[in-house]
Amino acid sequence: MRAIVRFRAIVLSLAITCTGCASPPNADVDAAKAALDKAATDGAGQYAPESLKAAQDARAALEVELKAQEDKWFKSYDKTEELAAAVKAAGDKAAADAVAGKEKADAVAAKAKADAAARAKARLAAVRIGGQIKTPTKIKNVQPVYPAIARSARVAGVVTIEATIGPEGKVIDAKVVRSIPLLDQAALDAVQQWEYTPTLLNGVPVPVLVTVTINFTP
Repeated sequence: MRAIVRFRAIVLSLAITCTGCASPPNADVDAAKAALDKAATDGAGQYAPESLKAAQDARAALEVELKAQEDKWFKSYDKTEELAAAVKAAGDKAAADAVAGKEKADAVAAKAKADAAARAKARLAAVRIGGQIKTPTKIKNVQPVYPAIARSARVAGVVTIEATIGPEGKVIDAKVVRSIPLLDQAALDAVQQWEYTPTLLNGVPVPVLVTVTINFTP
């Protein structure tokens, strides 16, 4: 009987010793940190800040749990493994979101560059109204929004704009040639939304330059 009791005591002691000496899942923790570091390297801070923040928050929770287990006599790393897996998943997602975000940003930048090049080309090729070139008919008009600061200051007058109308009839560029500083942007915003019938030269649509005036009255 005493042998049985002694055997059970030894088994219990071994179990307690093994529990107290449990090792942290270092491989899982390292993989989690590596995923988060990769996300940061891939530009998640710029292209996927929300996803990166979620991964960083998950890592902070993991660090708290690791510290908590360090301070315990009897350690258990089940929760640590779960948190490490969550950090890795969040890090992988942030990295993937960063790649997608960069691709989208690059596409937007490329389109903006192409649009700017097209506008520059159209400006160089644009012809002025006169002779065979008839004034195009406006088919879409947008009224300017009178700026509140200009209205309250009773600023009024005429803003003159030179607009480049593309072959399809849309205003692709506009610049102020007679300025009233408080009213210029409102005038540009309106004119850039105008649309005209295409202007034809020998049956071919061409870009044209037109001068328009916007009259602001309080």
